[in-house]
Amino acid sequence: MGDNINSKDFLIGTLIGGAVGASLALLFAPKSGKELRGDINQGAINARHRADEWRDNVQVKGSEWKDKAYVKGSEWKQKAMDSSSQLSKVVSEKTQDFTKNVQGKLQENKSKEDEALDAVNEVSEAIDDATEKLNKQ
Repeated sequence: MGDNINSKDFLIGTLIGGAVGASLALLFAPKSGKELRGDINQGAINARHRADEWRDNVQVKGSEWKDKAYVKGSEWKQKAMDSSSQLSKVVSEKTQDFTKNVQGKLQENKSKEDEALDAVNEVSEAIDDATEKLNKQ
């Protein structure tokens, strides 16, 4: 009986092993040239479809990025223009204030100079009058 079980197990193992081996041989058997070319063509078609999908995705993303860059660039340009305008306004106001201050100081100095000249003229006239009176005596 032991020989009978061993023979039966051996026969079942052999049949199963043969079926698995035959299946693997069919799966990994070299293909004919026609089948291989068909597989290569199909792979190339699939690769081209994937490349087209990638290209379309890149175009969409590129367009989105371009639009974002345009919007950001416009925002930055507007901020720069606003800052420049504010700076120009501040510089103009400061320049006007400075000009008014300088003109005021010049006017003050002119008034003081005129006052000094008037005082010198008065002193000069007083000296002339005094000299005349001394000469008459």
